[in-house]
Amino acid sequence: MEELIGYIAAFLTTVSFAPQALKTIKTKSTEGISLVMYILFTSGIVCWLIYGIFLDELPIILANSITLILSIIILTYKVKHVVNS
Repeated sequence: MEELIGYIAAFLTTVSFAPQALKTIKTKSTEGISLVMYILFTSGIVCWLIYGIFLDELPIILANSITLILSIIILTYKVKHVVNS
């Protein structure tokens, strides 16, 4: 039961993040996104991923791997936007 809850939580949090990530990737617009927030968010995702690896918990590893990829893409767009402004 605990593992099922982990997979449900991983699915819901990753899926909830996906629309914003996909919109940002599609429009390449990051005006409404804080650079500091995204640096902290991405760092937190890295920590969750490492934590999941230490615990050998697949739901944590999968969810945070997917979210990390999307977050890095958005962070890259944001850094480019800040540099070009």
